[in-house]
Amino acid sequence: MTGEATQKVLVTREDAVLIVTINRPESRNAIDRETSLALAEAMDQLDSDPALSLAILTGAGAHFCAGMDLKAFVAGERVELPGRGLAGMTQSPPTKPLIAAVEGYALAGGFEIALACDLIVASETARFGLPEAKRGLIAGSGGLVRLPERMPRQIAMECALTGRMIPAVEAERWGLINRLSASGAALDTAKSLAAEIAQNAPLSLAASKEIVAQAGRWPEETLWPRQNEILERVIASQDAREGATAFAEKRPPVWKGR
Repeated sequence: MTGEATQKVLVTREDAVLIVTINRPESRNAIDRETSLALAEAMDQLDSDPALSLAILTGAGAHFCAGMDLKAFVAGERVELPGRGLAGMTQSPPTKPLIAAVEGYALAGGFEIALACDLIVASETARFGLPEAKRGLIAGSGGLVRLPERMPRQIAMECALTGRMIPAVEAERWGLINRLSASGAALDTAKSLAAEIAQNAPLSLAASKEIVAQAGRWPEETLWPRQNEILERVIASQDAREGATAFAEKRPPVWKGR
């Protein structure tokens, strides 16, 4: 394993998986501008390295993320990054798959960051919520857009209007969570899921994510042409040939991400 660190974000690498940790436990991993910049850099590292297949995003200490650092906001910091949003990812997530490993609170912007991930693994003691309306605000970093895509619209509406916290067990019941773990085991459970995903071709993973995430918004007349354009990119890759060759030779494929 190799690692890089900034004061507020830790980045480590385990084989084809990048593990990104928001490292501000004293403030429940709230996001200030420096943290947004560091997270954006980590997402760029994920997308630019062909040897990386996916990433796990988690928080240091007892909590995932309590959202925007309100002290930084009051002090005049612009926490969101232009074109990228909160944490450098809520508006423009990475092209490769991203798993949120959630312990404790994922509230306000912290919940929106988790929703910007493709999969969520949560401890049974985790709590999710969009309390912005209680503070005279709205969940403007994607929560109001993504939550009704992840759970029934009526329940998403209730969560947005009441601002109540959703226990992890309830979130799993609504289909919001992919894996529920014991308390303290969210990251280990996320690593197991990531290892299963990382057995597959990196380009296939990114292309599959692109189609699943976007096809619902494509006009019907463009759906097949757009999918086929992505499919042709994958078929023409070295990894597609490697996958077929490895199958014929009855051996594990060696992916290059090209």
